[in-house]
Amino acid sequence: MSYYAPPRYFIAIVALGTLPVSLLRGSPPELCIERKGPAYHVNVRRDDRTTLTSPPEGLWSIATDWQDGWPTRWVHAGPTELEQAGDWTVLRGELKTPSGTWQLRDAYRPQGDVVKCVRRFTWRGSEMAKRTTLSIRFQCPGKGASALLPGILYYGNPSGRKSGRVPVYAGAPDELAFFEEHRFPMPYASLEWSGPAGRKGAALHTLPSPVPFGYRPDQWWSLGLMARQNGTELALLSGPCASNGKRSVIKATQRGFIPYDETYLNVPPGAIIEKTFYLQTYDVGAEGSGFQAPTRTSLALFCPYSTEGMLTFREIIKAKYAFAQTRWHETETMAGFKKYPDRNFFVLGWCGQAAACGYAFQVLANELNDPNALAMAQKSLDFLSTTQFHDRGFCTWYNCDEKQWIQGNNPELLSQGQAMLNVAGAIGWGRRNELDITEWEQFLRRACDFHAERILADDWRPVSTNEAFFIAPLCRAHRLFEVERYRQAAVKAGQAYASRHLSMREPYWGGTLDASCEDKEGAFAALQGFLALYELTGESQYLRWAAHAGDVALTYVVVWDIDLPPGRLRDHNFKTRGWTAVSVQNQHIDVFGVLIAPDIYRLGRHLHRDDLKKTALLMYRSCGQLIDPFGSQGEQPHHTNYAQHGMFRQQLEAGDIAGVRGNYVEQWTVFWITAHFLNAAAQFKELGVPVWD
Repeated sequence: MSYYAPPRYFIAIVALGTLPVSLLRGSPPELCIERKGPAYHVNVRRDDRTTLTSPPEGLWSIATDWQDGWPTRWVHAGPTELEQAGDWTVLRGELKTPSGTWQLRDAYRPQGDVVKCVRRFTWRGSEMAKRTTLSIRFQCPGKGASALLPGILYYGNPSGRKSGRVPVYAGAPDELAFFEEHRFPMPYASLEWSGPAGRKGAALHTLPSPVPFGYRPDQWWSLGLMARQNGTELALLSGPCASNGKRSVIKATQRGFIPYDETYLNVPPGAIIEKTFYLQTYDVGAEGSGFQAPTRTSLALFCPYSTEGMLTFREIIKAKYAFAQTRWHETETMAGFKKYPDRNFFVLGWCGQAAACGYAFQVLANELNDPNALAMAQKSLDFLSTTQFHDRGFCTWYNCDEKQWIQGNNPELLSQGQAMLNVAGAIGWGRRNELDITEWEQFLRRACDFHAERILADDWRPVSTNEAFFIAPLCRAHRLFEVERYRQAAVKAGQAYASRHLSMREPYWGGTLDASCEDKEGAFAALQGFLALYELTGESQYLRWAAHAGDVALTYVVVWDIDLPPGRLRDHNFKTRGWTAVSVQNQHIDVFGVLIAPDIYRLGRHLHRDDLKKTALLMYRSCGQLIDPFGSQGEQPHHTNYAQHGMFRQQLEAGDIAGVRGNYVEQWTVFWITAHFLNAAAQFKELGVPVWD
């Protein structure tokens, strides 16, 4: 056995400000080439320890047939030639199959904290290579479910598992988890594990692309994991997908999976196929933080920050304010913003956000330049403050036709927390604007008294991360009213959620009302709460917790422009970067990220990270792309093979994916899609962002 180490490149890592200890990653990765017998093998090391290796059977693997919904008749080979070309280490060789020969070439180069590789497949057979599957495979010693595939799989998705409607992964031997690249907001697969030298992590990043010569239309490379007896394989395949113990399936509807078979290639003679990917290895300081390094690397690789050609803050605010006025509903006995265009309900929090404008209109009053703005803020919050309380808080729905507050079967605790934060923000500005805030204060005190007492009780056991939405309003109410138990309740809730989620044995979840699974809203609730505690107390542990929750939230942010087939999104030259995937169950993208964006900006300010601040501004402006002439837009662009409603869902349930990806559902126009833009713009203004320049 001979050993070859390409020249080391000591790449400076940009200082990222005040980082948690868990993100101290040590030296850059080192590419090592070993000759074992006739072929070379590839290793990626860090601090003289091998973390990622090419498979023992060979660096290159190609399947030559398809059977029972999966590639078969694999052939393996390794490179036999090596040369150095500047910064690049180039490996060449051949892989012989029964129908001909593949020429292969890998070119590796260190790039910051990753090793970049471009793999070239050239088919030299005299006839078409039918039913072929190409692969890129690297193995690590880690085992188990501590993997993260952004937007799809969070340490096995333990909370969503019971529904049977989400991808799950336990890391049992031969278990597969592969998904279309266009489904990934951040296109990487990562794993962390504990070993003799401490906790380690590895990630495979990809430059996503459709695969040439696919048997299926719009066929892409797939990215994921395969559990091995002695470790885990991070891999790319030229189309095959698998999840939940089933091969050739994709997560296509809110309810679950559909078949997705025959994703092989038919490659003509002389064809060249190339694929770019990146290998990353790193130290992990604490359990549950192994995804943070590749998350930050993904931002660095794609640099998605350009907003050129997108609507400005001013244009978005004007459009959304105009549309908000179309939802205004006022009579002698009530006033507020309707959730639906055709049904008369005021709804606090979540989808309705009836209280959001009471805060936003005050902050943006000068920009809106409309004397009715402050009047609408006053009237709406005066009425909403009359909500009725019950044994689990206060009602969040008001039926305007029947003139009554509705409790319903679900107390919507997360909606209550969001509404309390809206009102707390409005009170602070109401004092400045000399509005009559008496009823607002009475409502907020009563709500905070109720939920602080409930949280401080010995038997408080929140089901999910949804009650983290109470932390920020309790912190704000402590500032407003100087009531100590509000601070105590916020601290208790923050500590409870940190103890549950930082290890990622229970990833952040339950922040939506229509899915009980891992989701970005749960991560956002924790981020918002931890930031509020840090700003209230100045204690550094809360900032470390906020960085963790913030990085989870960022894994749902699309950092690249997903190539789209013909359809309405392509008609608009739609750019996906900056939009956010919803959850591991509802896998469309939506504009909820605009509400998360100000807190990502705040986090960036505290951590001295310009990349986070630029990401936050992108998130807001990118989500304005689909605003129509009336200021409206729908909730669900289909960036991947997933649909949640109507004819698209029915089509997918029938097994037909044609025409779904690249389309758009705009009928669901609940008020949050308008209110969050105005609410977030107000928060950005408070942070000093020039929203009207």
